Amino acid sequence: MTLPNELLEAPELALYEEQIKTRLEEERRLREKFREELTPGRKAELINGEVIVHSPATTRHTRSRMLLSRLLSTHVETRNLGMVLDEKALVCLTRNDYEPDVLFYGPEKAVGIEPGQLLFPAPDFIAEVLSETTAHRDRGVKFRDYAAHGVAEYWLVDTGAEAVEQYELARTGYALRLKSGSGNVRSLVVPGFEIPIRAVFDPEENLRVLRRMFQAPGA
Repeated sequence: MTLPNELLEAPELALYEEQIKTRLEEERRLREKFREELTPGRKAELINGEVIVHSPATTRHTRSRMLLSRLLSTHVETRNLGMVLDEKALVCLTRNDYEPDVLFYGPEKAVGIEPGQLLFPAPDFIAEVLSETTAHRDRGVKFRDYAAHGVAEYWLVDTGAEAVEQYELARTGYALRLKSGSGNVRSLVVPGFEIPIRAVFDPEENLRVLRRMFQAPGA
């Protein structure tokens, strides 16, 4: 990432540097405390030095996350394409720690992940299921942060509209590739992963897709 010229040329640049150093050092201390206090039953994230504790999820939120995770993990594991993790994996970026709903590591990154690992690098794919309390972060700070750290594909799952938004990493950030509640969505980074969008919201459609996955050659 490159700083804007207007900032690089600002006469206050050295003053900003001191403020940034002070802020990041304080966030570093908070981050250490945050990680020490994490427990398996607590879903929390650290964003810009603030601990965000998530409320219990609605049925439709939990169901869509499970349906998508089930399809993605089945596809990836039966074809040995890498690793799929879910919301309890703590993804640690340069400033913030997140627990994405669904994430995928391709073979190059997956091979370096240990069985007892607790802190994870930026994945190749992330899906976040939107809720009233998280949508502003999923579309805001996470949208920028995931892109800045090279997450090649980002899905937003809207359970209210029963639609999926698919974003591809471009030179200036994420570019929208698809926004739909019907038809199919095909992953840009998970080889061969193409599913009906309805399978993320409809358990019966989800099962039909799962059966086809197990019957497909190479499954």
